[in-house]
This record gives sequence, structure tokens and C-alpha cells, in this order.
Amino acid sequence: MSEKRQQAYRYGLSAERLAGWYLRGKGYRILAERYRNALGEIDIVALRGKTLVAVEVKARKNFEACHEAVPPLKQQKIARAMEGLLAGQGKIAGLAPRAERNIRFDVIWIAPWRWPRHIRDAWRL
Repeated sequence: MSEKRQQAYRYGLSAERLAGWYLRGKGYRILAERYRNALGEIDIVALRGKTLVAVEVKARKNFEACHEAVPPLKQQKIARAMEGLLAGQGKIAGLAPRAERNIRFDVIWIAPWRWPRHIRDAWRL
């Protein structure tokens, strides 16, 4: 892996850690970070009340570059990963009965020297 690619990877990991701490500070319970299954990946899976939240973290040089960073195809992949998570038998899937669970898709934008920007309910499927 090239040095530039390694730097981008480390920057992304640090952005995900920062987003996790930011969510904890807002009262979210982090259930999983970098959750993966055969259908896709979710950067952060969190719970707040009865709402299960899939959070996509986007780190860019500025917020304007973050704006279009989660296109519809990426949204569908995240939604499929969430469906796989809920269909599984693990701890996360069993947190609340399916009929009582609200699911939301959020995005957190990270840019240098700025507070994270949390976009709640960023898209619906």
C-alpha cells in the first residue's frame, strides 16, 4: 500500500474514533464500530432510546467536499448491511423486538479544525 493511501486510511480511522466519541457525548450507546457482514459495512452502529442508528463517517478537507460523499449506491449498501445485521442472531440484532425498533441512517462529517457535523436521518429507503 502506498504511503498516501496509508495516510488516508489512518485519517479515516481517526475520524471514525472521533465520531464515536462525539456520539457518546450526545448520549448514544456505541454497539459496533466498523461492522461488516457479507452484505456491506457500517462505520458505526449506535443506539439511542429505541432508535438503532447506522452512521456513515466522512472525513474530507472541508465540509463542502463531504456533501456528496454518500451517493445512493453507498446508501443502499449500508441499508443492506443493516438488514443483514437485523436478520442475524447476534447481540445487536436482539436489542429490541423488530416491531418496536426505529432505524435511522445518519452521517457525520469530519473536517480538520472543525467540530464534527452530525446529519440526522440523512436518507430514507
